[in-house]
Amino acid sequence: MSASPTNEYDVVVLGGGHNGLVCAAYLARAGLKVKVLERRPIVGGAAVTQEFHLGFRNSIASYTVSLLNPKVIADLELHRHGLKILERPMMNFLPLPDGGYLLTGNGRTKSEIAKFSKRDADRYDAYGAKLEDVADILRNLVLRAPPNVVEGFGLRGLRELGRAAALGNDLRHLDLEQQRLLLDLFTKPAADVLDEWFESAPLKALLGFDSIVGNYASPYDPGTAYVLLHHAFGEVNGKKGAWGHAVGGMGAITQAMSKAAAEHGVDIQTNAEVAEVLVEKGRAAGVVLTDGSVVKGRALAANVNLKLLYTRLMPEDALPPDFLTRMRNFKCGSGTFRMNVALSELPSFTALPGKEASAHHGAGVIIAPSLAYMDKAYRDARQHGWSREPIIEMLIPSTLDDSLAPPGAHVASLFCQHVAPELPDGRSWDEAREEVADLMIATVDAYAPGFANSVVGRQALSPLDLEREFGLVGGDIFHGALTLNQLFSARPMLGYADYRGPLPGLYHCGSGAHPGGGVTGAPGHNAARAILSDLKPFSSAFSAWR
Repeated sequence: MSASPTNEYDVVVLGGGHNGLVCAAYLARAGLKVKVLERRPIVGGAAVTQEFHLGFRNSIASYTVSLLNPKVIADLELHRHGLKILERPMMNFLPLPDGGYLLTGNGRTKSEIAKFSKRDADRYDAYGAKLEDVADILRNLVLRAPPNVVEGFGLRGLRELGRAAALGNDLRHLDLEQQRLLLDLFTKPAADVLDEWFESAPLKALLGFDSIVGNYASPYDPGTAYVLLHHAFGEVNGKKGAWGHAVGGMGAITQAMSKAAAEHGVDIQTNAEVAEVLVEKGRAAGVVLTDGSVVKGRALAANVNLKLLYTRLMPEDALPPDFLTRMRNFKCGSGTFRMNVALSELPSFTALPGKEASAHHGAGVIIAPSLAYMDKAYRDARQHGWSREPIIEMLIPSTLDDSLAPPGAHVASLFCQHVAPELPDGRSWDEAREEVADLMIATVDAYAPGFANSVVGRQALSPLDLEREFGLVGGDIFHGALTLNQLFSARPMLGYADYRGPLPGLYHCGSGAHPGGGVTGAPGHNAARAILSDLKPFSSAFSAWR
């Protein structure tokens, strides 16, 4: 992809990750001249597919599909541009240290739960229905800007009052019991919510895992119930709550987005690292690249981590002091260690032996047998730098997609927790990386003997590697923790939840804005709407979209 001959645009998008591409495509579709600048040699941000060992490709960072918004898929015609998503044959497989297991999905969830507790099996549908009622309300909010807290009662104040009224109308559809559940899910520990419903440790572990995915916390910490809810928003091919695989890996999603953007005229430039945001007369006016070239735009849409943007790429004196203080203290760091593994054969689990492909090989394999195990993993990481008995989710996408590995071989994604974003005693992750990678392999091997011997190649990404390679500050996959003080109208900060930054012409289109992290496309969609309302408020494209 080559640079445009002109360096002046309506909108310059900083970062060619999935939200940046979505934002750019919507803006160009509405007739704006748009430029995307991507630091890496390929677009996609953390949603990319790359070869990590000779002959083996994988989604090297983001690794599974559910949260990608169906409206974004339809509007950008991603299926026409090559995207194909397959549902997992089974949802999750939880092997246990005693040789037991819990395998969910495909109509057998309740019978599996009943192996551990008939009471839990009887209550499971009611729990799912309650959670789905709340998730449905919040799904409606994903593609809308939250009410923005502003001073005064001018035009902006009236607009935000309207948004607050619309939110109130949505919540009105919840009965009092559902409202209580919503409050619980935003404030309580996930463990407390699950303890109120269920008694069996394996089921609570399987459900509670979603509360700590990418979340550097214990399931006993307040607020973790929301992270559980955040992961319930998704769907695959119209099936709510399902998880799937993009054929060709996560890069297939962003390649389809890139094609959609290019079709509408977006100019995409890779190997284009931003060194500084230009501020002229108090307004964001463009960027300077590390090669010295200047790209100007009427508006800048930042798809980079907001802490990185405001503490490394902008002049301090251009920002309101209270905003800069907030960004310096914006919590990032998700306790994540990411591995990609090349395998000579499929793992044979003690709980379900056999190396021939079976339904459980296509599920999300969760190694974390109880909430107490997860709590200890977090406490270990806080004290020692990483869990002595880590939490691991393993996916083997080559069971669904043979394009990723040579015939007979496989690739596995290991999403591992918990690790400290910064190690104690000043030790560098460059020193500890391989030691921790060995631990992760050994942990899987304890549940699937012979796994370690089947590893023919591996890639290990520490929090520091994730920050260096993908701009995920502290290895934070959500571009900012999903805590109550960093959600909804407070994401990234009260007064700036409408996708507009503190300077005129500067917008937030990445996961640091509502609704937060995951491969959703929602922040990009919503930011494009805000930009269009400012740059082309009376255009037919904006009116129809609005």
